[in-house]
Amino acid sequence: MDDLTRMFSRVEDKKQDYVRYDFSDVQDSALKTFFDLAQEFETLEDLYRVCVAVPKVYFGLDAYLYTNDSKRDVLVKVCSSDEGYLGSPSRLPPAHIKPSKVAFVEDGGLFTPIFGKIAPMDGGAAEKKQELLGMLEVNPGTDLADSETFYFQKLANRIGYALYNRVLKQKNIEHLKFIDSLVADIEHNVIVPNMAFRLFLRRLHGKIRKNSEIESMLREKCKEISAGGTLDYDWQEQMMAEFREVNRGLAEEFGNIEEHFRNVSLFIESLFRRSHFQEGQFIPRKRRCNFKNQIVEPQLERFRERFASLGIAIDDQLGGVPDESVVAVVDVGLIAQVYANLFSNALKYTRVAQDVDGVEKKFIAYGQEIVRDYFGSGKDGLKFNVFSTGPHIPPEERERIFEDGYRGSQVRGAPGTGHGLSFVRRAVEIHEGVVGYEPTPVGNNFYFILPK
Repeated sequence: MDDLTRMFSRVEDKKQDYVRYDFSDVQDSALKTFFDLAQEFETLEDLYRVCVAVPKVYFGLDAYLYTNDSKRDVLVKVCSSDEGYLGSPSRLPPAHIKPSKVAFVEDGGLFTPIFGKIAPMDGGAAEKKQELLGMLEVNPGTDLADSETFYFQKLANRIGYALYNRVLKQKNIEHLKFIDSLVADIEHNVIVPNMAFRLFLRRLHGKIRKNSEIESMLREKCKEISAGGTLDYDWQEQMMAEFREVNRGLAEEFGNIEEHFRNVSLFIESLFRRSHFQEGQFIPRKRRCNFKNQIVEPQLERFRERFASLGIAIDDQLGGVPDESVVAVVDVGLIAQVYANLFSNALKYTRVAQDVDGVEKKFIAYGQEIVRDYFGSGKDGLKFNVFSTGPHIPPEERERIFEDGYRGSQVRGAPGTGHGLSFVRRAVEIHEGVVGYEPTPVGNNFYFILPK
């Protein structure tokens, strides 16, 4: 059944439901009034007031609205038809009424549960969960007919829907305000100060050059003095050797700082762009680049010493496309982070494996290959691989490894959040590519394919 046919069916179901409900004109008008006013008033506090005003005006019943504090597992009275809005639930004392998922009568009042469909904050579940938001009390409620009790259950359902939407809207507004403030903070306190490192590095580099010039001048002067017999030559050579070592150390540390700065700046400026926050998704800034020279090798250098310390060899022959031909239009910062995440995973999960001859090996490999017609006839793809030796990922987990927050059963206590591969997927997809995993005879290959 297509979507429109399914919708016709649901409309017919609701039509029959309302015939079966047989609400009175007053009851029907009360529902319509609640719906209209729930749309008219924008604040959550006014919605609370509407919830208690409708039963009072239409049916002459005192009404009280309770919200559920799930952390304390208590109900808090937030509004009444005689006192109005009572204040923020977090500042109110618990009511003596206990939360319940079924209607009940107590102290002369009918208490009806209010449910709402709450989406998990992490977005990990496809289905929203039915959650108790609070309870509606109408008083007196002891002499209500079954049809009237049923009616207030339906009113509570409408209240739950309105409360869910209003709370969600409020949270979204607060979230957007926070993000807007965060973007300003990031730009002011992270990106701009990070740019100052360029100035500091230039100054440091200038001082190193000047130090080298002084070293050369001093060497020549010492030669002149030594030739005149007024300076011991061995002392001169010892001093100059120490001077050269200081300069060599300065140059080496400058190189380390500069490399670290380049990587950190690349990621900061790629991940914290204002456009990402404004659009609610990654917005790539694409340019032509050589994958090996501008993306792969710089990221591999960050991990090379750590791979070596764990006895993990590196092979760059996985794929047959010459390096000089791998030029693509991509967001360098985002794809560099893709490789950083894949190398980081390989660092944590590479294990010893035996090849077909029984020889133990422990290595990673990277490379690329052309996949003909992958994106359609005449539309080739470039497949980029990062392989590591070790046990295969179980088949039942392979479809989930790129989900945000998911960690497989073979992590063996390795630190991580399950976010790395999810980022890889999102970054590749905005480049109109795909990500994937495939087991190989001695390990695991993670790959992504971009249009050529």
